[in-house]
Amino acid sequence: MPNTSVKDTEEPALSWGKSNWNSEDNICRDVSSKYVTIFSIDGLHSSDLDKYLALGPSNFSKLLDTGYRYTNAFTSFPSDSFPGTLAPFTGATPKTHGVWYDDPMDDLVIVVYDESIDIDEDLLLGGGIDPKKLPKAIINGTCTPVYPHMRPRVNIVFEIVVRSGMKTAYTIKHPAYDFLRGPFGTGLTAGYFPELNNADSPADNVDKTIVYDTLHVNAFLGWIDGKDPANAAGSLKGEIPALFGGNSTVSVGRKTKGYGAKTLDFSPDLLKAITFVDTSLGAMVNKLKSEGIYEDTLIMVVLKHDQSPIDLTELTKVDPATFKANLGVKSSYITFDDLGLIFLDNPKDLDAAVKNLNIHEADLKIEDIIFGDRQINLGLGDVRKAPAVPNIIVQQVLGAIYTTSKSKVAEHGG
Repeated sequence: MPNTSVKDTEEPALSWGKSNWNSEDNICRDVSSKYVTIFSIDGLHSSDLDKYLALGPSNFSKLLDTGYRYTNAFTSFPSDSFPGTLAPFTGATPKTHGVWYDDPMDDLVIVVYDESIDIDEDLLLGGGIDPKKLPKAIINGTCTPVYPHMRPRVNIVFEIVVRSGMKTAYTIKHPAYDFLRGPFGTGLTAGYFPELNNADSPADNVDKTIVYDTLHVNAFLGWIDGKDPANAAGSLKGEIPALFGGNSTVSVGRKTKGYGAKTLDFSPDLLKAITFVDTSLGAMVNKLKSEGIYEDTLIMVVLKHDQSPIDLTELTKVDPATFKANLGVKSSYITFDDLGLIFLDNPKDLDAAVKNLNIHEADLKIEDIIFGDRQINLGLGDVRKAPAVPNIIVQQVLGAIYTTSKSKVAEHGG
């Protein structure tokens, strides 16, 4: 990781360009790189990194010896997988790129982009996206399947790199992450999307998740050789991609086991998950070195989203059915996690809905109700101008999640 030396900075983002601002000595240093790799971690807090670093030497600590750490960085809001993945590749928020969640409303249609659009969602490698399962829209007078890559309303860096004549590659948990191809659908030279939620889903088991994530790691390592994993969509044809990346997860350990109550120590499962991620980073670094391109590679470690609460003594659960009943008006759709995105069937019911939510604030564990002009002023979109924007955003009190799951101890979104 060449030409960087600051361990911590409150600067908001790392530049893609030829220079970067060093907040300690106010000089610009050349960080021009031939390759950029982005390692995205699902479910890691900044505080988790602090605790892991305190345990002893690690691959994280080795990268920080010569790298920048952005201690004032935040996840997207909402902090779901889709906006969280789009953030570093667009530099945009949902207000601008238009993707609020993986199951939002848009143009009065529920747009769900998950395993349900696979050709065969029960298989790990189920053949990609089935166009018959996609939402439809009239485009140029024709009823057309709306692929995920058609949703973002801004440029995505992968498409820019490909248009510049270079190769790109990315691996993540569903074929629905097709949206990384960009609005024109051309941004990924090679995509590798094994289905996380297959019939033998690892979703609630850390050991199975590690087996699954190893597929992503092996794809990473192969790309450094210019090799394609089996069942990849597209081909690098022997070239090392100029921009490549993928996702690894600690969120399963977070939302099923979490931390020790009051002590906030890592549970054994969570520690195992973070250690796997650390080991994977080390394998990637070693591969870059063995290929002789480590000094030519900019490594970015980013957080897609985290999970809340950290302190399990703060955990409370609210049944989504109770929320819907207390809303008191008809909704077209509500996204529930540790926030609520409410799409009203009739926008004229806004005042009544807000009134009812205020009445039931304590029962529904509501911290804040965001709507109208305040929503616009906070940069959270204008429902009058963009149909994907929710009418109301509900933020719960710390520790509350909307779920009927008995095993889940944390969620994301808020």
